[in-house]
Amino acid sequence: MRWLHLMDLEKARFNMIEQQVRPWSVLDQTVLQTMGNIPRDAFIPKTLPPSLAYADMEVPLAHGESMMFPRVEGRMLQELELGIEDECLEIGTGSGYVTACMAMMTKHVHSIDIYDDFLESAADKLAQQNIANTELEHKDALKAYTQGKMPDRRYDAIAVTGSVPEYMPAFEQLLKPNGRLFIIVGESGGNNVMHAMKVMRSNDISKSEFLRTSLFETELKPLVGIKKKTAFSF
Repeated sequence: MRWLHLMDLEKARFNMIEQQVRPWSVLDQTVLQTMGNIPRDAFIPKTLPPSLAYADMEVPLAHGESMMFPRVEGRMLQELELGIEDECLEIGTGSGYVTACMAMMTKHVHSIDIYDDFLESAADKLAQQNIANTELEHKDALKAYTQGKMPDRRYDAIAVTGSVPEYMPAFEQLLKPNGRLFIIVGESGGNNVMHAMKVMRSNDISKSEFLRTSLFETELKPLVGIKKKTAFSF
């Protein structure tokens, strides 16, 4: 009967791609194949039914956190334009699923999180999937990248998996020339609107030029420790 269960999960994964991710204008075949090959059910809490991994919802995690909608994960991976030689930063490891997707598509992923148990769980799950080109680190992104001296390390692609109430230029400073950043900006509630943004850095780092593009409206829980903005305009 186990093989029937696995077939059901594979069908659910296929349906997630075809009914949720692809209709959201995710047409990059590498992204679709990666999401189709990695078992998302292996990354959700064991207390939840495996099929929930493929539902059109934000799967709940510990600490009041949750996984992104699959469609948002797909759009994020596509907008980052990931390549096999890219070195990436993920701000917010969470379940480790996005970490796995990025690692399968790139050279290396440096993923940070404020919760040790997320990092420990993600490390185990990545190892079970034979994914070894990752570096998981306990770090508070807001303190590390927005206060004091910026680190010298730079990345080809940066995925911020928690929202910020207003755009934070500090993260874009971590990009290499031609680097790409995905981030969700804004606050929910009232007349406020949250936007996914893509930021691209010029190939001439001395110019400090960035192209910032609003992609689509969505909602996402804020980064841990971020302060709300009482009057925000995008």
